[in-house]
Amino acid sequence: MNIEESYRLLGLTVDATLEEVKKSYRLLARKYHPDVNPQDLRSHDKFIEINQAYNFLLGIAKPPGEKLDEVRSASASSSTKTPPQTRVTAKKSNTRQDFELTDPEKLLKQKAYLELQGFLQNKRFARAVVLTEALIQRIPQDPDVKEWLASAYQRLASQLITEKKLEQARIYLKKALRTDPHNRSLWVEVERDFRRLEQMIRASKL
Repeated sequence: MNIEESYRLLGLTVDATLEEVKKSYRLLARKYHPDVNPQDLRSHDKFIEINQAYNFLLGIAKPPGEKLDEVRSASASSSTKTPPQTRVTAKKSNTRQDFELTDPEKLLKQKAYLELQGFLQNKRFARAVVLTEALIQRIPQDPDVKEWLASAYQRLASQLITEKKLEQARIYLKKALRTDPHNRSLWVEVERDFRRLEQMIRASKL
């Protein structure tokens, strides 16, 4: 995804301001949100693309009154002033900071994973949610933990639907999507649960 494509997905041109980007994102996110289009997978795909474009543009969208060309020029100027070796070193440092865990964090993650599997096998989904919510507070940068938490939310929601606790189930389905919005397999599961939920709501009104 490049700059021009990201602006296009938000219905904007490359000279849009940061405030315009935020405003357009809010409007489109409401339009294509799964809650608004529970049966429309195309809308779900569009919602994912909009989120990807928005997150991409947050880092490069111009402040109010500033030209995009000026942002590009400033970025290029900064790059020419930085020796190539320095840029590579900085990139490696950021990667370590963002994705590598310390030894205590790795041990914590391993223990939590084993405990999580036990909760899931015994269908103790509420406990699984509590465990993963606590874990993500300790290592919020880990993508695995986000996936585990989103899955725990979805499984708890599915259980709540079976128990006819429909409003609680809706809350946890939304949490699952917010936690791991780019996980397509999760979207499939959540979509199926939303269909079950809506069917039960319609049946209760008959």
